[in-house]
Amino acid sequence: MYLKSGNLVIRNANAGDAQALCNWWNDGRIMAHAGFPNGIGTTEQEVLDKLKTDSDRGRRLILEIDHVPVGEMNYRTVEENVAEIGIKICDFSQQEKGFGTTFLTMLISFLFEQLLYHTIILDTNVKNTGAQHVYEKIGFRKMAVRIDTWKNQLGELQSSIDYELTREEYLKSLRFDLN
Repeated sequence: MYLKSGNLVIRNANAGDAQALCNWWNDGRIMAHAGFPNGIGTTEQEVLDKLKTDSDRGRRLILEIDHVPVGEMNYRTVEENVAEIGIKICDFSQQEKGFGTTFLTMLISFLFEQLLYHTIILDTNVKNTGAQHVYEKIGFRKMAVRIDTWKNQLGELQSSIDYELTREEYLKSLRFDLN
């Protein structure tokens, strides 16, 4: 995959990205929202092995601004015509600038229009209010709030919100935006 919008690019992660992904995944500040405030403790070789499993049913993606990697996305097929996605802007200096919204829109359009998924789902920590704002702005519907259903690696109970967006809802919102 290679998606471009102005100076923003989403591309398939490759072996050359393994060190950056390893650094990001091992950084507790980046991974805290996902339940890993100490990072995940992976190695570059483990990341390389994971990248070898990528396919059109699930892929790790690199986010670039002006040719500089600033984060990652992923998608995976969870059931027929349903994809689950995730995003992290790992460069803190590039957060809260609207890039996440644009990257998400680029990926969502690709998944609905090119890969023909019918539904996209995602979840986020209830504490991640910035992400919730972005998801809801794009058109995701809150499906469930799961209170104290999992523990982070420090043993602290965490809560999450499940979101869903259908192709029909997304296309309808695009038509509305054009009017």
